[in-house]
Parts: sequence; structure tokens; C-alpha cells
Amino acid sequence: MQPNKVAARLQALRHWLGRGTEPLLLFPGLAVLLLGVLWIATASLVRLEYANARATATVTTRELSETYEAQIVRALREIDRTLKVVAYAYASHGAESVLADLGKSTLLLPDFLFTVSIADADGNIRASTRVGGRANIAGTDYFEAQRAQAVFAVGAPQPNPQSHDWGLTFSRRLDKADGGFAGVVVIAVDAAYFVSAYEPAKLGQHGFLGLLGTDGVFRAARSGDTVSAGAVVPFASIVPHTEDDLTGDVLTPVLLSVNPWDGQQRYTAARTLYEFPLAVIVGLSQEEQLHPAAVQARGYVLRSAAASVALLALMAVLGRLSWQLQKSRQLAAQEQIEHAKRIEYIAHHDSLTGLPNRGFFSNMLNQMLAQAKRYDRQLAVLFLDLDRFKLINDTLGHDVGDELLMQVASRLTAAVRESDMVARMGGDEFVVLLPEQCDQDSLVIVARRVLDLVSKPYDLLGHEFRVTVSVGISRYPEDASDEQSLLKNADVAMYSAKEKGRNNFQFYAQDGGGPSLERLSLESALQQALERHEFSLHYQEQRDLNSDQITGMEALLRWEPPQLGVILPMQFLPLAEETGLILPIGKWVIETACRDCVAMQAESEHTLTMSINLSARQFADENLPRDLARILKKTGVEPRLLELGVTESVLLADVDRAVVILEQIRALGVRVAMDNFGASYSSLSTLNRFRFDTVNIDGSVIRDYAHSPEDRKLTQATIAMGKNLAFTVVAEGVETEAQAQFLRDSACDKAQGFYFGRPAPRAKAHTTV
Repeated sequence: MQPNKVAARLQALRHWLGRGTEPLLLFPGLAVLLLGVLWIATASLVRLEYANARATATVTTRELSETYEAQIVRALREIDRTLKVVAYAYASHGAESVLADLGKSTLLLPDFLFTVSIADADGNIRASTRVGGRANIAGTDYFEAQRAQAVFAVGAPQPNPQSHDWGLTFSRRLDKADGGFAGVVVIAVDAAYFVSAYEPAKLGQHGFLGLLGTDGVFRAARSGDTVSAGAVVPFASIVPHTEDDLTGDVLTPVLLSVNPWDGQQRYTAARTLYEFPLAVIVGLSQEEQLHPAAVQARGYVLRSAAASVALLALMAVLGRLSWQLQKSRQLAAQEQIEHAKRIEYIAHHDSLTGLPNRGFFSNMLNQMLAQAKRYDRQLAVLFLDLDRFKLINDTLGHDVGDELLMQVASRLTAAVRESDMVARMGGDEFVVLLPEQCDQDSLVIVARRVLDLVSKPYDLLGHEFRVTVSVGISRYPEDASDEQSLLKNADVAMYSAKEKGRNNFQFYAQDGGGPSLERLSLESALQQALERHEFSLHYQEQRDLNSDQITGMEALLRWEPPQLGVILPMQFLPLAEETGLILPIGKWVIETACRDCVAMQAESEHTLTMSINLSARQFADENLPRDLARILKKTGVEPRLLELGVTESVLLADVDRAVVILEQIRALGVRVAMDNFGASYSSLSTLNRFRFDTVNIDGSVIRDYAHSPEDRKLTQATIAMGKNLAFTVVAEGVETEAQAQFLRDSACDKAQGFYFGRPAPRAKAHTTV
């Protein structure tokens, strides 16, 4: 191809691209594009609404069917139990007067709902709890079913001649002393009794409840206010059968189909009652279930239509004003230049701290590496990560977290030389590039200076806070020769510093195995904390959710050494556990809490319990029962007022030993609680395995109940099991009224958390008692 033709085609391409940016073509094209995106999104939202509505209808139908199944099974078991009681009494005494005797002993079902009758071998009614009715039942299906063998028979529904209501009859065989057929015992009840659980608020006006026999005959059915019986349908096509039904492990299938008995299209769930020749059927009207989605879909369409009109109007205005933009191209060009400079700055600097960002740091590091290789120099990289910065963000908010990051950036800049470079990698991670004086002694001095400056107090929200940093160091050429390896090795060293207790520095692959100076300092301070009386206890109240009365306190350990300031429990408790210092500290906590408990009883109008959590090492201490007995005697506290909490993981570490320790603690009269239930792999079977007085549901479960069906079900199941096993259920970490109301609705016993009151020293905590 000739050069002239290539140039001509390029010129034509530029011409058409230029025409595409003209307002006459640009704005209509943009309008079409945006309208397309808008209506595609609208269609997606409509499909999503209908999909969610269908999924909700399926789940609701399944839940209602399981609830209805449980109610029907409970009712049928009561009927069968009564039939068996009458049959047993008849076989034992051989007299029709057994109904009167059983009625006096309140062993019969209520006679205002149920009619119990005894018929002889010829079908003649010999005794009944209600006057009237048929005198002979020979030939009926429920009578003839008992001649060959003893079964639980369910008769076909029969209309009541007086009320025109449908009735159901259940029977069991009566035997003579020699085993021969002596007659039957019969229980009659209105068919409406088995569909009385119909709630229009849940099932709608066209929902369906039905009790279907395996012969395909409806014993009872209800839709809206209409109760019926006797309809015949093909049982096999209505009630699905699976191989796993007997195990109960398979979910009840929910099908969308037209119900043959009334022609309504419903989400239908059917399940066989394998104890009885019956099946339960629950259906929700498709029209009623999808109506909210249809309303929402119409709303989406109307809003999209309004947005389309607004968008077209906007495009028209923009097109009208576009000619004015042509007059200001010169000014716009200048503004673009300034903007480009600003963008370039933003591209190379962190918007929050003003420090160089990751990209700029990477370029500088590569340049410094090239110079170091050329002139045979050394350089070092320090990788820094703030310790537990997430706790600051979650507790005080992101605005305070941003303020802390800006102050940390300022201190890091002040901690190094002007020739050094400090950059923010993202989040709470920083890096420092040291192109000079990279020997180990100089790097130790810089790292300690960084640790010292960062750990000084910060003024946030008018309060003084302390934050520490973990530092990893890698050097060129000793540890790596390229950018990625240097950063990776520094990051590895930083994580090694965190594993060794945080607030320290580690060199890559050299000092990673030894303890840091900062960790040793913290351990030394912890060893002297008891002698210097630096520990204190704060108490968080526990409230009865029914009476809103304070019933107890949970003791929480606090440490504030003068030279280090406030140290969070999550910082020093793992170290105490690792070094064994938790044992003397734990004894001090129990004894101090017991003394305070005695003082609280004298100052309060109500009896208050004292809850203390045991660590894994405390629970494993063989002297725990003996030390506990000594403290109870020394302080004079009533053992029943003391409650010791243990986590599930501690118990399962050595189940046999845990059972023995729990029995020894309980023998002293002290209560035992499972703490942090639901925080990890907690299972309800554990509550049956060990005998507890209290179960503390972890705050993370309560916090997520609204968004997590599993957490909601775990909470409700734990509370229900608490009622059955007679232990107290305490919900921890309650922070909102909605959480408190959910717990009240679920019949939880007690709760604690920031919603009721924050932990405070005894004097302050006592003022709220």
C-alpha cells in the first residue's frame, strides 16, 4: 500500500472520530447508551425481585409445612396414646366402664373436642363420652380394619347430619383375654381441628392446609375460611417419595403447580407422616406470594421512566449549552494542564497522609537499587504495620483511624533522615527506604527510634491512646537483590515481629528466631505488675431481660503500668498465658472479685452473682479446686454467687479431665458457665455432654442475627435447650435495642453489653445497681 493512501485513510479516520465528539452526535448517542444501561438494569432488578419472591415463597412454604407436620404429628400421637390407653385398660379390666374410670383419672382427651367410644365385636356402641351418635358402626372402614390385626386406622371423613361439618374417626382394636376380636375403641373429632392452625397472615386468603390419607382422600382441608374434606386426588402425584425420607435428612420439596383439588396455582409442599397413614400438605398462592414483587417491579419501571425523561431533558440542556464550551477551550486547556499536574501528584502520593504511595516508592526503590549496584552500595527497607489498628477503626470510627494514620505518618517522617524516604503502602502499612548507613547497628538505632516515637501517647477524641508498631527489616545485597524480594523479605520479618509479641523489630532471616527487646520489657513489666498493684478489675452488669433488674456482674481484668500506659487485655493476656503468669494473676482476679462480690451484697438490695472467665492454663492447673476452696473460705463469699466461665475449646481439649474438674468445682457449690458459645465450632451437643449452670452466647452471634439465619437459629436453639436442660442463657455483647428485643422475644434469660452499660470500676459500677 502506497504511503499517500495510508495517510489519506488515517486522515479520514481522524475526521470521523472528530465528528463523533461533536455535540450533535455525541449527546444523542450518549443518551441512547445511558437509556440502554438504565433499562437493562431495571429489567435485572425486576428479575431479581421476582427471583427473591419465589425463593422466599419456597422457604416459607417449607417452614410452614414443617411446623404443620409437627403440630399434626403431636395431635395424632395424643389420639393414638389415648386409643392405646383405653385398649390396655379394657384388656386389663374387661369392662366398658373403663371410659368413666379413665375420665376421672384425666387420661382421656378433652370431651368438648373429642368423643371416645367403645364398640363390641358386632359394632354396637357400648360406652361413649358423649350421648347420641351412631349406635352401631359395623361395616365402617375404621371398624372393619381392626378385624384382621391391630392397626391405627383413620376412617374416611363423614359429614355431621346436624352441623353439616366434617368429622374424622380413629380406631384401635380391642382384644379378648384369649386374643380374639372383642371390638374397637374409637375417637371422633371434627375435621376442622386438624386445619385450625390456618393463619391468614401467613398463608393468605388462598393458601392451603390439608391432611391427606394414603388412599388419596382428604381427611381435612382448608383454604381461606373454607373447610372441606372428602376430595379424592392421586396420592403418588401429590406427595413425592424419596429414598432418604425415613432419615429426615432431606429437605421437604416445594413444587409450583396447579392443585388438582381446586385449580389454584400454589407453591406446594407435601410430606408423608410415616408413623401414620397420612400426609400433610401446605400451599401458598403464587399470585399472593408474587404480588409484592409485582408492586416493586411497577415501582422500578415508573422510576426508570421518570429517570429516562430527566435524562433526555438533561441531554437536551447539555446540547444547548455545548456551543458555549467551544468558546472556553483555551481556558479549559489551561485547566486541564493544572488538573494533569494535580493528577500526577495524586498518582504519586497518598491522599490521606501526603506521603509517597506504593507506585512512587517502587520507582524510587528501583532507582536506588540501580545506583547501589553500580556503585557497590548498601540500602535497607523497613516494613511497618500498626498493631491492632482494626480495633481503633472498629471502636472509635474511621475518622479517628484516619487522624491516627496522619499522626503516625508525621512521626515516621520525623524519625528518619531527610535522605530517607517514608511511604504509605495502604491501610496501616508503611515502608521506609534507607539508602545510607545501612549497617546493623545504625538500623537498630533507626528501628528503636521509630518504635519509641510511634508508641508515644496520641490525643484522639480528647482521650490519650497508645498504639504500637511491628517492624521488619531487609537489606541489599545481604537479603535480596531486587525490589519484590526486598519488600517480601521485609514483610516476612514484620510478621515475625508480630508473632513475637508485636511492638518490636526483626531482621529478615537473622534475628527472627530470638525474642525482641520490647517483648522482654513487656514480660518483665508483667511479672512485677502484681507486686506494684497495677492490675484492677472492671465490672460489666448482667440484666434480667424480663424485669430489667441487674442480677450480676462479670469481672474484667485491666492493666495500666505507669511507664507504658493502658495496655489492652488482648496484648498482655496471651503473653501471660504463654509464660504461665496467668496463674498468679488469675488467683488475684478470683480473690479480688470475691471480695468485691461480698461488698456488693452488702450495698445492694438484690442478690448479685459474680462471673469470672478461666483461661486454658488456669483450667488445666491441678491446684485450681484447692485454690478455689481456699479463696471461698478466705473471702466468705457464698459459693452459689460465684460463676466460672470456660470456653468449649478448652473443654474438648481433654474431655475426661474436663468432666472431673467441672465436678470438683461444682462440688464446692460454685456455678459453671460455658463462655463464648457460638464463637467458633460450638455445637448444641456439647451442652448435653457437660452439665452447665449457664451458657454465655458470644456477642458475634447476637451481632449477626439479623443477617445470618444460622446465627438466629443457633441463638433460638440454645435458648430452647436452656429451657429444657434448666440452665440460664446469657447473651453477651448486646449493643442495640433491636438485639435486646430479639432476645426478649426469644425468651432469653439475661443479657450484657454496651447497650446496658460499659465495664467500670466497682465504685462506678455499683452506682447503677
